[in-house]
Amino acid sequence: MEDLLTFPKRTRMPNLLIVGPTNNGKTMIVEKFRRAHPPDEASETEDGVASIPVLKVQMPDGPDERRFFGGILQALGFPHVPSESISRRQDSAMRMLRATGVNLLIIDEVHNLLAGAQVQQRRMLNLLRWLGNELQIPLVAVGTAEALHAIQSDDQLANRFEPVGLPPWREGEEYRQLLSTLEAVLPLRRASHLAKPAIAQKILTAAEGILGEVVTIVTRAAVRAITTGSESISATVIDESGFIPPSQRRRVAV
Repeated sequence: MEDLLTFPKRTRMPNLLIVGPTNNGKTMIVEKFRRAHPPDEASETEDGVASIPVLKVQMPDGPDERRFFGGILQALGFPHVPSESISRRQDSAMRMLRATGVNLLIIDEVHNLLAGAQVQQRRMLNLLRWLGNELQIPLVAVGTAEALHAIQSDDQLANRFEPVGLPPWREGEEYRQLLSTLEAVLPLRRASHLAKPAIAQKILTAAEGILGEVVTIVTRAAVRAITTGSESISATVIDESGFIPPSQRRRVAV
């Protein structure tokens, strides 16, 4: 993304597609990147217009052009009339994207494209291609595996978006470092040694490799350790925390 942000303008800009399971840190990554490139307020620029190098928007929960451009205007802090036409809203969004100097557009939850009829999906895919051509800025799309299917259903977009997978975590040095980092911020009086093989594997198996689930397990276990007075996370404490693995939640009786 850093390379894309400084990529020279040309007719066909490179794009990125970040793909991974739900709750595995995709949004966290792009949000951190956005915060690393904050906007310059209008009062800080010579021409009195805010400068926004990185803009992050979310694909609507259905492929809707009006809501998509409305989301862009909202992210830019530009007021818009709910009843205005799609073309008017599109013109406003494009004008503001240019005026604020957006150099990279992040579109999160792009798999929402598949929520609509095939005609709607095609219109939104065409819109993404048009956006990149018209603005001559890189696009970063973020979503689940369904996002990859959506983008690759269009030959031209498939050639423009480089897919980068964000797979589930596996046992290894990086995973153990993650656990050590989490343990370092826990308000527990005794060491838990989460990076030791047995407990590390227990957490990884229960979380099914998903980052957000790892954090949830450790957090819930820490709460349990405090309430029971053990002040340390063990295999027993994890079991007592009542965590249900993601795949089993779908089978829980209501």
